[in-house]
Amino acid sequence: MVTLTTEEQAMLGGDDGAAVQKAMELLVRYAEALGAERFVETNNVAGVPGSSNAFVKDYYKADGGDYRAVFSRFDLDSDEVVDVPRMNAYSCHLQGGMDPELWAEQGMTAAAHANFASDERETAAHGIQILKTCTPYIAGNVPVMGEHCAWMESSAVVFCNSVIGARTNCEGRESTSAAMLAKRIPDWGFHRPEFRHGQHRVQVDVPVEDVFDWGMLGYFIGGAVEDTIPVIEGSIGKASLIRHKHFGAAAASSGGVEMYHMVGITPEAPSAEVAFGSNVPQNSFVYDAAARRRTYETLNSVGSSTDVDYVMLGCPHYSIEQIAQAAHLIEGRKVSTNSALWVFTSRAVKATADANGYTQILRDAGAYLMTDTCSSISAAVPPGTRVAALDSAKQVHYLPAIMGIEGWFGTTAECIDAACTGKWKGRLQ
Repeated sequence: MVTLTTEEQAMLGGDDGAAVQKAMELLVRYAEALGAERFVETNNVAGVPGSSNAFVKDYYKADGGDYRAVFSRFDLDSDEVVDVPRMNAYSCHLQGGMDPELWAEQGMTAAAHANFASDERETAAHGIQILKTCTPYIAGNVPVMGEHCAWMESSAVVFCNSVIGARTNCEGRESTSAAMLAKRIPDWGFHRPEFRHGQHRVQVDVPVEDVFDWGMLGYFIGGAVEDTIPVIEGSIGKASLIRHKHFGAAAASSGGVEMYHMVGITPEAPSAEVAFGSNVPQNSFVYDAAARRRTYETLNSVGSSTDVDYVMLGCPHYSIEQIAQAAHLIEGRKVSTNSALWVFTSRAVKATADANGYTQILRDAGAYLMTDTCSSISAAVPPGTRVAALDSAKQVHYLPAIMGIEGWFGTTAECIDAACTGKWKGRLQ
């Protein structure tokens, strides 16, 4: 049974209001299901509180069918509807379902957009930061090493744990919404130092330096270690935010990795011995030229036709560096009349892209720079899309399956070229 502090007992007893009480009730059930003995305090929570489509609101029509009803009944699993105050923890809203300006181009209806805008006003009124991105660490939410967080979104979680050295499990909508009010999350899993040690060894025997190869390595490792913690050594170079972003996203999609160690690169792995702690490596895997080719072939196994209808960039959401590269690659060219190019980022990064002229360069070429979502989250692709080209191993893993289309995986340059020619010419480098 979870042990509560005096402050936590008071919250559970209703001293801080009905909403906080309901949040603590949910968190206590959660902790007991996990076998956690206590809570840790968190002041950094990222989720999707209160937002919902019309279907969910209709489901709670008898309770009012509004933000208040959804937050109470759906987010907090409450047996009654309560007034929802401003959040107590520093809280951020992750990606939503549509671009706030280009929603019609994404095929959304005016009614859906009105619901989206209404939810956003409620979110802001409750003191939640409107980041609307799967990469909160690019949009201003950067925790520090050792900080306890409560984050949703698999690629954000693996970055938080591995690259920053902060601590979070892969939370859900309910636990993050409750944590926003109670500032607590169960002391379990990646919050515990003993759980953060490596379990499998991965030796990298081929050079991995550009974003394309970091993504493929992540995809290979996720498939190999599944949802455990790899310790990676070998020929890995040019570590950067965007490389870790693509690596972690790929590893989280192919295998559910929530934390990894790269020896001499990530903060909790100054050596393999430190990364493993008291653990004895369970298995050893080798990423060599043959494994690289197999990974590439797997990622491109859902592609057949070389006629590309759609190119999607920005999974996880593009950084300003990546937008600048895309603008440079397409400047002076035009997207084919037989294709479309959508680039996804956060609102914060788009503001910088606007200021630098990159948004206009993309627009002049016939491309769109979009925010808040991606094609997998929104299930939105250009009309008539049958074949997509993607520079994200995570996105090629998900989008073809979600939308029933073919998909190609390649470099950003190959994808830009496909958008401009309407043809896929990618090949293993």
